[in-house]
Parts: sequence; C-alpha cells; structure tokens
Amino acid sequence: MMNDIPEDNEESEQDPLDNERKSKPLWNSCFQQSTNEFLQQFNECITVDEVFYHEDIAGSIAHVSMLAECKIIETHEKDLIVKTLKEIEYDIEHGKVELKVELEDIHMNIESELIRRIGNVGRKLHTGRSRNDQVALDLRLFTRKHIKSLVQLLLDIVKQLTKLAHQHKQDIMPGFTHFQFAQPISLGHYMLAYASMFRRDIERLLDCRKRVNENPLGSAALAGTTHPIDRYRTTQLLNFDSPCGNSLDGISDRDFIIEFLSHCSITVMHLSRISEEFIIFMNPRFDYVALPDSLLTGSSIMPQKKNPDILELIRGKTGRVYGNLFNILTVMKSQPLAYNKDSQECKQPLVDTVETLDMCLTALKLILSNVQFNTSQMYTTAGQGFSVATDIADYLVKKDIPFRSCHEIVGKIIKLCIQEGKKLHHLSLEELKQIDAHIEEDIYQVLSVDKSVEQKDHVGATSPRQVQVQVEVFESFAKDVTKILETL
Repeated sequence: MMNDIPEDNEESEQDPLDNERKSKPLWNSCFQQSTNEFLQQFNECITVDEVFYHEDIAGSIAHVSMLAECKIIETHEKDLIVKTLKEIEYDIEHGKVELKVELEDIHMNIESELIRRIGNVGRKLHTGRSRNDQVALDLRLFTRKHIKSLVQLLLDIVKQLTKLAHQHKQDIMPGFTHFQFAQPISLGHYMLAYASMFRRDIERLLDCRKRVNENPLGSAALAGTTHPIDRYRTTQLLNFDSPCGNSLDGISDRDFIIEFLSHCSITVMHLSRISEEFIIFMNPRFDYVALPDSLLTGSSIMPQKKNPDILELIRGKTGRVYGNLFNILTVMKSQPLAYNKDSQECKQPLVDTVETLDMCLTALKLILSNVQFNTSQMYTTAGQGFSVATDIADYLVKKDIPFRSCHEIVGKIIKLCIQEGKKLHHLSLEELKQIDAHIEEDIYQVLSVDKSVEQKDHVGATSPRQVQVQVEVFESFAKDVTKILETL
C-alpha cells in the first residue's frame, strides 16, 4: 500500500491513508497494538521542543541536500522536499500546522506533515538519519543560536556599565568587605567590577561555543549508516566546525548543554549579586540607588510602598537556572551508551534556562538604562566607619615605620576616636602626636576620601585615572566581541 501513495502534491491530499497517518507515529509498523493513551501523554515532548522547528527544518534541508549531492536521492526529489519544508516552516510560524501530541516530538510532526503533503518523496528525507542524531543536531543548533543572542545581551550590559563607569569615575562611594564600610572607592570602579564579571561570562560562552559547534548528523541511531553520506558537506551547510568524531558519543553527548547551563548559572549568579546590592542600596537607610516608578510595583495594602520586584525576580530566578543545571546532571549521571529516552528530559531545562536568562539580562539592561545614583549621599557616607584608616597606615609606612607597627598605631587612633566620640578628621594634631610623634600636619590630606581614592593609582585600582584606563579597555573589548558576533 505504501507504494500506492502518490508523490504529487495535489493527489496526496486525497490519500486514503491520510487519516491513519494523522494518528499514528512513523515508527509503529511492526506493532500489533496502538499506543496506550497515557503513554502517548507521558512520552510526548512536543509541548517543549516545538521551539526547535527552525533548527529541525534547517537540519533536514542540509541533510536532504547532501543526500542529493551524494546521488542517494534525485535532485528533483530534494527540490520538492526543500520547498515543502520551507512551506511547513512558514505555516508552523503562522499557526497553520497543528502539532500533535500523538506524534511525540517536533521531528516526527514535521516529517509526518511532509509525507502528508508530498507522499512517498517525503519518506526519503529520513534516509541515512535517525531521530537520535536529529535530536542531537537540533539541540546543538538551538544552543549555538542562543549563545550568540545571550552574548549580545551581555555585551549590551557591559557597554552600559562601561558608560556608567565613565560618567561616575569621579564620584565616590563606600567600598565594603563583610558588608561593613571598608575603604572609599570610585563609583565608576564599582561599575567596572560588574563589567569584569559579565566580560568573563561572554568569554566563557564564546569558548563553550567551540564544543557546541560539532555536527552529530550522520551518527544515525548510534553506529553511523551504510549509505555513502558526506558528513563534511552537512557540516559545511550548517556552519559547524567539524563532524563529531564518534557516532556513539555524537548522539548521546549532552556535555555541551551541561557546560552551557554551567556558564548560564554563573551569569545568573552575577545578575543576582548586582540585584541584591541594588535592592539594599535602594533602601532609605542607604539611599544610593533609585529606579523610576515604571520599574517598580506597589503594595496591595500599604499605599506608600514602591517595591523593586524586577530586581527581586532576577535574584529569585537564579535558583531556577541552578535547578535546571542539576536536573541535566542528574539525568545524565547514569546514562549507558548510547541514546536513552530519558535524554529527552534535557530539552526542558535547556529551553527554560535560555528563556529565563534572556528575561533576566533584558531586565538588567532596562535597569541600567534607567538607574539613578544619589552620589551626594554616597560621598557623605564614604568616609564613615573609619574608611581611610588604611591610608593612615600607609602614610606612616612612608615615614619608615614597619607596617605592622603602623597597623597598631592606627588602631590606637581609632580607639581614641571611639572613646571621644570624634571622627578622624576632628582629632587635633596634638592628640594624634600623643599617639605617635611621627604624625605631622600633612596627615589631614590623607584623611580626605578624595585623596584616598585619587592616590590608589595603579593598574586595577580605583583612582579616576585608572578607571578611565579600564573604560578604554572595555570599549576595545566591546568592539572585538562585536566583530566576533558578526562572524557567527
């Protein structure tokens, strides 16, 4: 009966087996019973992997093009398949194709729709290919695509942080250790600290892409195929760097997803850190950071409340991304070679992580475009908590006193301040000299937070001059990454 299936597009619409094909998967020819309805629901993943339809069709077009070039199918058959696949892609995108649970996944839905439209010619698409290498291919293409989009978002954030660093290189804020006032720093320096984190995230993702960008197509079910295929041709058509070197590994490897999600977890951790600090700095006790009302939410009972929900959600979604990573690690920890159905469980964590991280990065980009800093309040508090104490120790070191002795001297000065209820710059020269005779009038220059920041003038330090140097480094980095993205 299969030989009677017409190859013509118009005739295939009258195919008597149409209704049967709509409800049966393409793999059940030797089965004597229909699939249990519960198993159909339990087995399906179309509700997750429908997002792969672009990748699935791109992979099929490359595969069938290679089959024609290798004389495995006829050129006119390839042309009809490619034309119809593009039509199906358009129809899926515009909601004109019903994706069916009983067909399990996006791969079987597309192939079944192809066969429904063009008959036996459509059945030739799967020559020399398995769903196993097809799934692996789609996952790699999907991951590769989103590495590029996430890197672009990260680059936008690095650019915004660099711009803010340039604008605020002269502004001074407290720096913290153990979340206690430690030393005054430039606000621009603070911005570049996060730019440095996101720069590493970009570098990690671009490096990860090298291991993503291997072509599993041609690995077939697990051992390759007897057909004279050309894996280098599909590699070229799909812009991969090389074919996967081992067919068993090619269809069962999910390391690239684990690595990608590991990097995403680090990125979302960085997002959570800056979100946490902004939440704290928005508290009136600090009053360092403000967001416009359009990025805040209210309370159902307290009319005065303006809540930083956007920042809290970034912070909260961190656990979701972490969970997705551990999900895949757990799925893969006991997988025998080669493909197993539980590998299907890798799809949802990948898709969810991409969607979640995309939203979080977009949210931070919006925040950084609208954030306002209360620089006068930052400056006022920058000198609190004896934040220039280390500068006094350095001042004494320059008078040829060993640092540990200087540390003790400064400790005594701070103890006096606490006892007298005074700030460092309120102590008289006589009071200071009673603690150590080496102290001179010039110590009052050291007690300035401006001088403290300005004098830290070496590579990687907080002085405005060094911030500007690093701004230029980040601007150069952004240009380099932009060029890389243009080639991907």
